[in-house]
Amino acid sequence: MPPAADVGRGAAAVSLDEREPPLRNGLPASPKGVDAHASAPFAGSGRVGAVWRRRLTILAFLSPALVLYLALVLAPIAQGAFYSGFDWNGLEPLEKFVGLQNYRDALADPVFLASLRHVFLIVVLSLALQLPFALGLAVLLNQRLHGRAVLRLLFFLPFVLSDVIAAIVWRLLLMPAGLLDGSLEAVGLGGLIQQWLSDPDIIMYTVFFVVTWKYFGFHMILYLAGLQQIPPELEEAAAIDGASRAQSFRYVTLPLLAPTIRMSAFLSIIGSLQLFDLVWVMTNKGGPVGSAHTTVTYMLDHGFERGQFGYGSAVAVIAFVISFVFAIGYQRFVLRRDVAGALTTAGA
Repeated sequence: MPPAADVGRGAAAVSLDEREPPLRNGLPASPKGVDAHASAPFAGSGRVGAVWRRRLTILAFLSPALVLYLALVLAPIAQGAFYSGFDWNGLEPLEKFVGLQNYRDALADPVFLASLRHVFLIVVLSLALQLPFALGLAVLLNQRLHGRAVLRLLFFLPFVLSDVIAAIVWRLLLMPAGLLDGSLEAVGLGGLIQQWLSDPDIIMYTVFFVVTWKYFGFHMILYLAGLQQIPPELEEAAAIDGASRAQSFRYVTLPLLAPTIRMSAFLSIIGSLQLFDLVWVMTNKGGPVGSAHTTVTYMLDHGFERGQFGYGSAVAVIAFVISFVFAIGYQRFVLRRDVAGALTTAGA
């Protein structure tokens, strides 16, 4: 038998061998005979595989939307740009290539140039009248008033109606000897009666009035949502500092509401550039001698009504370029801080 001391030393040796291996650079040391550097590529390949699996998962979820976007947005844009280079009626083979002639014809047509001016007029009037009117109503209905919920509903209700239904209703109201003319005559204001949808000098202002009636409720709801995000303590602090209600609105409420106002203006301008069905139905396809044409109604009139599909495609491309350039520029120079803030919040 070995001495007691030798047995103790043997047990201590066994216990030392059974202990966990020492750490090396924060990681367990490699077992005897195994190179730590040799096992590193396997760990790296596992991380790379996880990254690729994550990317493939994201792609799998995005692919249905990407396919639809490609088929319903990008492909029609490319197809329209292709058709715009032909003199084509939509039925015969694409044989008569005219290059940029359709674009030159459109930019030389006074009716098309007038449609651009009509769109610009709607944009200016919307920014100058419609949006301030909606903002004023939003500020009023943000106060504690009796029946404000009912008023909000009534003001928002026109936006719920489809544009076609709204156009038919207003066309009946504004027709000669219609309800509007009869009401004006009944209250002794017969001198104000006009050819609302037949006079080329006032038809666009009639269109703007109906557009404002249709969409001011939407912008009012946007502003109400923005106002309700402003802490009331800020206005109370301004009042304690001696600011009047007008000063509090100008220096406290309005700056905090600026992101909502910028987004509302963006939606209003884009909607004006794409205005179609309400004008098409209410003015009977653009009004007398095209006096109420927008770029979209002009495109449909020439493309489908007159069978000039190549020319109509060129007009569509021009309208698309105008909308696209404006959207990119507005986002780059006006919405830059708002978008950056949203991306920062999402990334956090």
